[in-house]
Amino acid sequence: METNHAIVLFREYMGTGLIVIWYLFSLVYLFLKEERKSVRILFVYVPVILLLLFFNPLFTALMTRYVGDDIYYRMLWLLPMTASVAYSCVCICGKLTGKKRTAAVVSAMLLAMVSGSCIYANPVFTRAENLYHMPESVVHICDAIEVPGREVMAVFPLDMVQYVRQYSPVVCMPYGREVLVESWNEWAVQNELCDAMEAEIVEADKLGSLARQAACVYIILPGDKTVTGNLQDTGYEKFLETDGYIIYRDRYFDPGI
Repeated sequence: METNHAIVLFREYMGTGLIVIWYLFSLVYLFLKEERKSVRILFVYVPVILLLLFFNPLFTALMTRYVGDDIYYRMLWLLPMTASVAYSCVCICGKLTGKKRTAAVVSAMLLAMVSGSCIYANPVFTRAENLYHMPESVVHICDAIEVPGREVMAVFPLDMVQYVRQYSPVVCMPYGREVLVESWNEWAVQNELCDAMEAEIVEADKLGSLARQAACVYIILPGDKTVTGNLQDTGYEKFLETDGYIIYRDRYFDPGI
């Protein structure tokens, strides 16, 4: 990856840019004023070295070769921006007294508010439906198909895959998020079971056969999905319907085994 591309990634990561300005100000302030070595290492030296590496052409070429340029920006997650800005503000306000301290605290709060934007204005984010921060449908389905004391294999629609792996350690899947990221696993993009699940019109015979080959006990399909044929003919019977999804279970599955 070229250096100018790293600059583009950094600009996109900056958002409105104001928080980065405050962060750079905090770096300079801590470099000049902070005396404790441990704090200087954490808030000054490490971030500066990280930034130098991030923009270094040789380092970026090496990293993107092995991790991919689509996730290279995540190195910036290591920058303690919020902690540095907060610590600097506390240090500055702590040295003031009376009305000056009050004014500084209020100013810092206002600057923090105007430095960002409402997260829910971004279509990628939605308000959490529960404490797990994932769709209720995933919680209900996983709770319904879990078997105490053992793992079960289930095939889910792609839009649920990333949540299932976060919520349940015993609900296994024949494929994961790698089918969405070609650079992670090129063969996974050709996953037949995934293609059968995500087809506009699902072929019951094909889906049932592939699911059985993958040792899937459950098949979860959206209730409005168009299906040709009958999954019952492949050995999967309707088990439960919840949250707009239909759960099919292998009729030969014995949860007591």
